[in-house]
Amino acid sequence: MDNIQTFKSNGKLLLTGEYLVLYGANALAMPVNKGQQMEVRTTANNENPKIIWEAHKPDGLWFCATFKLSDLSILETSDAIQANKLQLILITLQQLNPTIFANQQNYYFRTRMDFAPEWGFGSSSTLIVMLSRWAKINPYTLLNFSFGGSGYDIACGMVSQPIIYQLKGLLPKHRPANFDPPFKSHLYFVYQGKKQDSAKAIRKFQEETPPEKINQAIQSLNKITDEVVQCKNFDVFCELLKRHETLIAGLTGLTPIQAYYPDFKGVMKSLGAWGGDFLLAASLQNEQELMHYFKQNKLSPVFRFDDLTIKSL
Repeated sequence: MDNIQTFKSNGKLLLTGEYLVLYGANALAMPVNKGQQMEVRTTANNENPKIIWEAHKPDGLWFCATFKLSDLSILETSDAIQANKLQLILITLQQLNPTIFANQQNYYFRTRMDFAPEWGFGSSSTLIVMLSRWAKINPYTLLNFSFGGSGYDIACGMVSQPIIYQLKGLLPKHRPANFDPPFKSHLYFVYQGKKQDSAKAIRKFQEETPPEKINQAIQSLNKITDEVVQCKNFDVFCELLKRHETLIAGLTGLTPIQAYYPDFKGVMKSLGAWGGDFLLAASLQNEQELMHYFKQNKLSPVFRFDDLTIKSL
């Protein structure tokens, strides 16, 4: 009889703290209800055991690959780049738990995302969370030995409410954040139309930003993050977003997203690495007019704040 196990992980958005979260800054992060599911099925095979992988996105099959179980070599795949990334995760997984692929059997992995991979909601982080649960290992360890990163996305994959996340050395810490602003009906998450390479953006930031500037900026950013969480006034909230954008622009030398939409009636803030993925739009403008503006500027999809929050039971 086949052995079947199922797992699930939430997606994520980083509302404050981009770039500086890697250096220990407090960051406001939010799990989103669009995540990823994984089914693992095993069947006996004593002669030529394999790992058969199928990854699905909302509109169908995204990627598939077959690995030789004995050495995790790639036998066939629909996408060599994705297969190499997955191979790295599987090799790291086996190093952290040498018993996971010890049985002579076929392993069938089938994943399904609730979001398009290019949205940046965490196609990799959700996978790491689920594989770590399956292999009974620490997900942050798997992250550190595979892709690297701050780990805030891993934390979001395992919680159901916003958090304040902090990285101290290699030790992640997070605590619940009561972020449920009374003006949330005026907040929107808007896709910019292209996926940003976060790892590349982070490397550039690390190479070009002096440590003394980073240390000074962390204190200011921590204050902004605390005020954002506690803020109950829409106008004050918008000013905090502007301060945050100005702070990160001064560090990175990048242009704030609002400069590309000077006629927008409200405030825009980049989320995550600048230049792609989602932005946060805050506006008191009529929703119908707002949606028309986003459509005119080819910004799609657009989610209301509550469209992505995880509802408590």
